[in-house]
Amino acid sequence: MRIPVSKPFLPKRDEYRKMVDQIWQREWLTNNGDFLINFEHQLGKFIGSPHTSVVSSGTSALQLALKTLGANKGEIITTPFSYVATTSSIVWEGFKPIFADIEEEFLGLDPQKVTAKISSKTRAILATHVYGNPCLIEDLEEISRQHGLALIFDGAHSFGTSYNGKSLLTYGDIATLSFHATKLFHTINGGAIVCKNKETKEKIDRYRNFGHIGINEFNGEGINAKMCEFHSAMGLLNLSAAKNILAKRKSQWELYEGEISTKKLSTLELREREGFNASYFPVIFDKSEYMLEAVRKAEKNGIELRRYFYPSLNTLNYIEPNHCPISESVSSRICCLPLYHKLTESEQKEVLSIINDI
Repeated sequence: MRIPVSKPFLPKRDEYRKMVDQIWQREWLTNNGDFLINFEHQLGKFIGSPHTSVVSSGTSALQLALKTLGANKGEIITTPFSYVATTSSIVWEGFKPIFADIEEEFLGLDPQKVTAKISSKTRAILATHVYGNPCLIEDLEEISRQHGLALIFDGAHSFGTSYNGKSLLTYGDIATLSFHATKLFHTINGGAIVCKNKETKEKIDRYRNFGHIGINEFNGEGINAKMCEFHSAMGLLNLSAAKNILAKRKSQWELYEGEISTKKLSTLELREREGFNASYFPVIFDKSEYMLEAVRKAEKNGIELRRYFYPSLNTLNYIEPNHCPISESVSSRICCLPLYHKLTESEQKEVLSIINDI
């Protein structure tokens, strides 16, 4: 594609090469090297939480977060409108996903629908901040308190988003991040977990490193979910550019928003505009036929529009059938427009010409 839906931000090659040279000199590639320790510390400062752990992917972050719940039995109330990793992590860890439908405007998990799904088997609520747009946090926190449930936020898209003056990732018992190359902020591949307290972080750090508490000492089970030095180096460089990345993305988002003229779609309703990170620009067409027409026309012109998220996760073939009409409807009509750091204004207007012609 001449205009793909996403491209990774890359720092200056010479800057990364210098850091690679340091890795070569130290001959330390993984297992809590200097770059990893520094990146985790700097990321925690950026987020505003000392209880931040970096891991190998956004999916492993979700899996480790679910592992803190203990015995993998019971139900997790979750959203049908998210990337498949949200659901697959629940199933992979031995829990049963119970889907509650979403808010039609903000696309987050609907708290009223959550309450209706709670049973004696419910262990936790796992909600997604869709496209970095906050869920109804206060309502979900109140529900979790009333029923004694853990509250986990899938914040894969939430790097740089603030809510009520602090990072969106500091809400809930645990929040997870994805640093995949397609994300607003990336480490080539990787993720992070933000915890409420030191004890949970220590547990996460054991889980990500086979359960190690010493060279030949272990405390419980674990997996290899550590980030390596090469990815940590990329994270450090991209973190130093984060303000620039976020500012550029916001201006691109506003250009799209200001110049869409077709009446056959709506754009994302923002919970809090000031703190939004502008990580994606989804458009929701009135009919699925309009969306499919836009995707076809864009492809013919060398432009990629991505159906994201599709399908609604409650329709996956390994899930017990569970009707969520709002999510199913939105997922059949939504797609994301190209959005990345080097996308030019003229390229954005090419995209708009396709969209506005529908």
